[in-house]
Amino acid sequence: MELLNNIWNALTTPNETLINIILLPSAIIETILTLMVFTTVFNLKPSTKQNIAYILSYSILTFLTAYFIPSPWNVFINYIGIFVLICFIFKTSFLQGLFASLISTLLIALVGSLILNPYFTILNITLQETATIPIYRILYLFFMYFIVFCIIILLKLKKYKIEFPDYTIDKRNKKVLFINLLIGFITLFIQFIIAIYYTENLPIIITFLSFLSLLAYFSVSIYSLTRVIKLAVMTQKLQNAEEYNKTLSILHDNVRGFKHDFDNIVTTIGGYVKTNDMEGLKKYYVQLEDDCQKVNNLYVLNPKLINNPGVYSLLTTKYHEAEEKGIKVNMSLLLDLSKLNMKIYEFTRVLGILLDNAIDASSECEEKIMNIIFRDDAKNHRQLIIVENTYKDKNVDTEKIFNKGFTGKENHTGLGLWEVRKILNKSKNLNLHTTKNKKYFSQQIEIYY
Repeated sequence: MELLNNIWNALTTPNETLINIILLPSAIIETILTLMVFTTVFNLKPSTKQNIAYILSYSILTFLTAYFIPSPWNVFINYIGIFVLICFIFKTSFLQGLFASLISTLLIALVGSLILNPYFTILNITLQETATIPIYRILYLFFMYFIVFCIIILLKLKKYKIEFPDYTIDKRNKKVLFINLLIGFITLFIQFIIAIYYTENLPIIITFLSFLSLLAYFSVSIYSLTRVIKLAVMTQKLQNAEEYNKTLSILHDNVRGFKHDFDNIVTTIGGYVKTNDMEGLKKYYVQLEDDCQKVNNLYVLNPKLINNPGVYSLLTTKYHEAEEKGIKVNMSLLLDLSKLNMKIYEFTRVLGILLDNAIDASSECEEKIMNIIFRDDAKNHRQLIIVENTYKDKNVDTEKIFNKGFTGKENHTGLGLWEVRKILNKSKNLNLHTTKNKKYFSQQIEIYY
């Protein structure tokens, strides 16, 4: 009985030690809830290792800031911390990380703000008592976390998700999104300060109206942001459709040309066969094969085969650019780009630089050829993207070309391949194998899984 009395006294009287002990489990629970929020909303499928790394890192950060940084600045540090950890651990883009951290912190902040004043009124207690008496602190945290958990379950049941394809958003829309999200963070921080210092002095109706106005503002903002993202995605799809229509038009003309010349082609082949002119037939076949390869390339340039809008747009643009410079492009696609084990933003940057270099180099040659190959090397657990091109400078150093500022062309910065190496060095599963022979200069991107 004495033990129970001691426990009850510890819970119902100011107890700094017990309050400090409560900080650790509350930090862990809050971390798990923020993780559930942004993984649900963005439909992320993180690994167990990523989840553990995030929970441990953010829990430790929250615990340390609560001890060593005074309120409300510790909350501001936590907001920055959650953003950095999401970007670093889950490999999200800058804007997606900012959006994810805002939504997760917003939900907890809004719920905490909504229940704070009614909680004080119903129990007839003050903010000081809630902060220093363990039982009041535990009850407040329990109600807040329970409501947040219920909202997360509701989001899961409603299958509410936000698609955030960073690579389809132009710079102007990125700036709009960034400014909106930044203002959201500042608003949240100010609301937290108001809640800490003035909530117990405000009537419940004012607190409730403040909550409704915040909720309305963020709801409209999030709705607007998702509309901007959808508009950017739709714009990208329309651009791809235009590119595909252009490809289909060229393909249609080529097929019509083949149909028109089919009798002549067969007759010509027959002439070589009848006279047993195999050398002439071989030369004719090579020329015919070139035209067939063009049709094959145009068939490959299909958004259903190149099933990533960003990569499709890049490849069609570079293909037509090469064609205009008289470069023969051979393309082979034996890879599901939807399962590419690399961030699309970084992949398109690397691929774009390699294609630009290949076009520049091959355009200077008498024999202008560029080969682009996508294939899955399942035996070695890797995805391969190979860009080959004819080249003029046979003495090119395959190591020096990656040095900052190195270039063999006028009006070039020499930063392209240097940037490529920087991107590849950031990830352990990426490699670039550079080789050359008498005919081709080759760059092979290796993505291990």
